[in-house]
Amino acid sequence: MVASTGSTAREGWSSRSAFVLAAVGAAVGLGNLVRFPAEAANNGGGAFVLFYIACILLIGLPVLLSETLIGRHGQSSAVESVKRMAEESGAPKFWSNIAGLGVASAFLILAFYCVIGGWVLYYIGLFTVDIFQSGVSGGALTSMSVDEIKDIFPALQKDGFTMSVLDVVFVLATLAFVARGVSGGIEKASVWLMPAFFFLLAGITVYGAFTGAFLESLSYLFTFDASKLTGPVMLAAVGQAFFSLSLGVAGMMTYGSYVGRDVNLAKTSATIAFADTSVALIAGLCIFPIVLAAGLSSDGGLGLMFDTLPHAFQSMPFGTVIGLAFFVMVGFAALTSSISLMEVPTAWAIDKFGLGRAPTAVIVAIAAAALGVVSAYSFNSLSGFHPLGFIPLFEGEAVFSALDSVTAKLLMPIGALLVSIFIGWVADRRLIDNENGLDGGLHLFWRFLVRWLCPVALTAILIVGIFPEILGS
Repeated sequence: MVASTGSTAREGWSSRSAFVLAAVGAAVGLGNLVRFPAEAANNGGGAFVLFYIACILLIGLPVLLSETLIGRHGQSSAVESVKRMAEESGAPKFWSNIAGLGVASAFLILAFYCVIGGWVLYYIGLFTVDIFQSGVSGGALTSMSVDEIKDIFPALQKDGFTMSVLDVVFVLATLAFVARGVSGGIEKASVWLMPAFFFLLAGITVYGAFTGAFLESLSYLFTFDASKLTGPVMLAAVGQAFFSLSLGVAGMMTYGSYVGRDVNLAKTSATIAFADTSVALIAGLCIFPIVLAAGLSSDGGLGLMFDTLPHAFQSMPFGTVIGLAFFVMVGFAALTSSISLMEVPTAWAIDKFGLGRAPTAVIVAIAAAALGVVSAYSFNSLSGFHPLGFIPLFEGEAVFSALDSVTAKLLMPIGALLVSIFIGWVADRRLIDNENGLDGGLHLFWRFLVRWLCPVALTAILIVGIFPEILGS
């Protein structure tokens, strides 16, 4: 499929299913596999999960559709797409800055996200070596004590050189797909990696159902206790819905710009949101049974993946194989997400400077790798360097943590908030009606959500991010 842009032709997805797989790959990542289980564990289980699903429907999906329709209408990079819609709506061009925030956010996230991708590569290598040393039938890492397993991740974080090499390798893997274009690279990665991801996720979940605490996990995730639905829990669910769909980083605008006019964006966005939410829920049913059966804590953020789970795999039959399959699965999700993150600044730079795709992608990759190396060393030799220490909100944060905080607390929520305001209040309704694929009552309901509920919810996320003491944390 080639998207038409007047007198020129723009590369696009070959089919609707290719776009869905690419968009799901962009959204599905560590937010689903790590952040969701940890958030559910820390916020009351079922009460959090059910409210999270409501937030996906009422907040996440409306903003997702808004971002996608901007891209499809503009048929260009995120910045140029917003600028075009603003001009056609008689609005000032400065509204394109909302996409500029997303481009900046995508690049900054890419820099530290590839460091995490490097960690995943390290554990893939660790479990691969373990299979050759110990076989496939026993538990994982049986030659190590519990303390030695717990020291793997801290020891890796102290090794700036190894993390830097792994970061560069992961950036190069991402570049290999982005440099080949939409249909020749990004689409092929999504079409092959996402089905493999879902196959591994389903397989590990079934394994956990028979060998782990599956019923206990099922009850924990879906038993609703109204007393646990507090203000902080509800706000955490709103935030998780927002971050899970990768909103505010201009990724869906960029991917949407490659969508043909024959695709119904409302139905497609709903499919993407459903798939992303399903992955988050299944991830909980994949991870919790394994962790709870081993008698370990189910919270801890990244520690859940890189500390708790390796420990849990030690006591499981076929733990080496399951551990390797798990980290390969995470690697697939991380790679498809990093591809979408790299594509955002690459598409912007191509339109801005008129360079070819391959050299532009190389420049973006070099810059991201350089910042990623600095992020890797912020866990060790550069741990005392606090680039934003003069700002109270980021006081004491090294580069990796500062990049995470700036994007999560400021750039992403501000970007998504401005998108909802732009679509709800600024953009010409006729342009929107021609793009969103909604009719009648559904259109009115979506418009109400974008104009009123989404801005309120995103403002709350922004305020709590800046002033966490509001929630007593």
